[in-house]
Amino acid sequence: MELSGVRDHEPVAVEGTERWAGVLATVLWRDGEPYVLFTKRADHLGDHPGQMSFPGGSREPSDDDLEATARREGQEEIGLRDEEITIVGRLDDITTVTGYAIRPFVAEIPDRTYDPDENEVAEIAVLSVAELIDPENYESERREHPHRGDVRLHFFHVDGYTVWGATGRLLAQLLELTTDWDVPKKVDRVVDPDADLPV
Repeated sequence: MELSGVRDHEPVAVEGTERWAGVLATVLWRDGEPYVLFTKRADHLGDHPGQMSFPGGSREPSDDDLEATARREGQEEIGLRDEEITIVGRLDDITTVTGYAIRPFVAEIPDRTYDPDENEVAEIAVLSVAELIDPENYESERREHPHRGDVRLHFFHVDGYTVWGATGRLLAQLLELTTDWDVPKKVDRVVDPDADLPV
């Protein structure tokens, strides 16, 4: 994993939205190998319960900017201290089906035990980049979304976890910028809009 790909990237910004979230795509190194830290959202949350995500959340009026949002949420959700966060750069802003725009900051963090906030985080998962880019652990599908048209969904299956949705989109770009992995041109299947998700 070469993070210079993120440092050199000119992120695409979303315009014209009022609902913003900031997230930290967190990379850590373990025995010289890169890993990505995810949170599994608590089952009682209103939006995306039980899904894998990056630490982050909605911008608060007290936040100076979206980087401050991401840093604050990292502290609240997993106990990530501000001085432990080294921002490398940004991925492209994306919009979600819940009407949010997400600004993702890529950050290096220490390899240590983190403390999840049980109100928001069911568990923390640290997944190997080598396994995330293994073709055997990836699949994708196309489906017609009622508001966004033709949508491609990415699914990364590692260690019993599935990363997909908005986090899957962000992860796909992170891996394309920092490794020799590319999103396969061919999708695995095309499904109806109301088809069950393979998770």
